[in-house]
Amino acid sequence: MTEGESDLARILAQGRPRRRRGWLWAGVLVLAGALGGAWWYAGQADQTAGIRYVTDPVTRGSLTVTVTATGTVEPTTQIEVSSELSGTLATVEATYNDLVSVGQVLARLDDTKLAAQVANSEAAVAAAAAQVSAAEATLREAAGNLETQSELDRRGVTSRTSLTTVQAAYDRAVAQVDIAQADLTLAKANLALDRADLDKAVIRSPIKGVVLSRAAEPGQIVAASLEAPVLFTIAEDLSQMQLLVDIDEADIGRVAEGNPAEFTVDAFDGMRFPAEIVQVRYAPETTDGVVVYKAVLAVENPDGLLRPGMTATATITVAAVEDALTVPNSALRYAPPAEATSDSGGTGGLVGLIMPSRPRDQSGMATGGSVWVLRDGQPAEVAVKRGQSDGRRTAVTSDDLHEGDLVITDRTGG
Repeated sequence: MTEGESDLARILAQGRPRRRRGWLWAGVLVLAGALGGAWWYAGQADQTAGIRYVTDPVTRGSLTVTVTATGTVEPTTQIEVSSELSGTLATVEATYNDLVSVGQVLARLDDTKLAAQVANSEAAVAAAAAQVSAAEATLREAAGNLETQSELDRRGVTSRTSLTTVQAAYDRAVAQVDIAQADLTLAKANLALDRADLDKAVIRSPIKGVVLSRAAEPGQIVAASLEAPVLFTIAEDLSQMQLLVDIDEADIGRVAEGNPAEFTVDAFDGMRFPAEIVQVRYAPETTDGVVVYKAVLAVENPDGLLRPGMTATATITVAAVEDALTVPNSALRYAPPAEATSDSGGTGGLVGLIMPSRPRDQSGMATGGSVWVLRDGQPAEVAVKRGQSDGRRTAVTSDDLHEGDLVITDRTGG
């Protein structure tokens, strides 16, 4: 039994002899109850009178979902030109920003030694060809001797030994022709190698494009035996470029080939350049502990404004919804306070029995499957089906939600 109940029992136990005092206590109880009720309803009125709802209208229109990524502008094809041979650069005939064509001379190595090797190989070819001619002449002679000796042998004029000797001489002549022809083939192969090396002493452009960088100077020694040095970097046609961007792993599932995009660069503030995703690579890359995937965007650069290496920020359109009802995302996160509960720390005893505590609000929890609409000044819950979201607004469908309805995003007071 609580303290308040004990007090009430003592009062009732006093009986009729104290009837006057009992009536007095009864009046006190009635008055206290009236005051408690007034206090309760006043508290309720205070809580509701100060509530103000923050609302946002439901709108109808298009909704575009985008993903943002950063990267660099690069040439579609970029070639690094090196030297296959070691030597000294005699001349350098191309520099930065030069437009070059296929086969155009970029630089030349000193070819004195290479030219001498070619001349030596040419002489070796000539000597080998002469050896072939001599061997063929010997063969013809041996063939004639063999024919004569064979005829004499048929007539019985010569000995068998003489025929054998002539036959051996003929066979040796045939072999000498084969050896001479092999030597000629080897000499020609060596000449081809030396001529190739002489041709490689002239460094030419493999593509049509523009020279982006040059690391070659006349008199510079090139050592290609350890690692081929990069002498020139050439980009093929800067009117067609590509943008390489890093897509966060959280967004990679929404990005696909064919997605349109726009990007900006710091050099041209306010300008937006169109692009399109042509490749999304599977290989992951880790940057500062974050997993990203490389996407390649095709870029048109007819005016030559974009340059290799420019840092770009791309906005990729991954979804678009037309003629949709949209609500702010904060409306899907809003939920009114849950039903009020009594304050456990209220007044105890007899007064506590008569004067209940003021209610204490408990925060509600939004499910994301409904919004609260302000109708006739009172909040009403409306079920919705969520669609695409651009991070600020979300497309929804509902039979009981219409354009212009005021959805609640927050409340103040109360």
